[in-house]
Amino acid sequence: MASAFITYSYQINFESVLMIHDHEGMLNMFKDLEASGLIRFLGCESVLYETELGHFFDTTLIQDEDITCVISGKFVSISPTLFATVFDLPSEGITNFSEVPKDKVYDAQSLFSQKGVQIDVHGKKKYMKHEFRLLNDILAKAITVKAGSFDSVTVERFQMMTAIQYGLKVNWGKVLFMF
Repeated sequence: MASAFITYSYQINFESVLMIHDHEGMLNMFKDLEASGLIRFLGCESVLYETELGHFFDTTLIQDEDITCVISGKFVSISPTLFATVFDLPSEGITNFSEVPKDKVYDAQSLFSQKGVQIDVHGKKKYMKHEFRLLNDILAKAITVKAGSFDSVTVERFQMMTAIQYGLKVNWGKVLFMF
């Protein structure tokens, strides 16, 4: 189980990605992703120790809002505040993506579309521009729990993409800690 987290994790080298100048849409998408406050979380090196990760999942207890576990024989407690601080995540804003304004979601249905027509918020990503397909993959593999095929877009991921695209304030510390 733990090896799946290592194998399918995403790490983004923002410095190199932001040097892409021949694809304006891709560059803008990564700038929006950077501005969202997820840069340290998504750019974190994935140097994970499989045995310790297994111990983490085997011994984890949730007490109040804290996660307590045993790693290498030592008790470790992680609070939502510590988690947000370590990854320099925003701690103000929406925590429920159904709060994304409906007019923004409606606008995004055309903006994300390859052909400029309204796309489904829970459809196939093949109808999206390439940069938004990639954003969907990043969110699917690094932020959310996998639901169905990676070729599909969930309503929640579409709302996340909309929040990132339009620069809405998201309390990523709480959102990621709760996943």
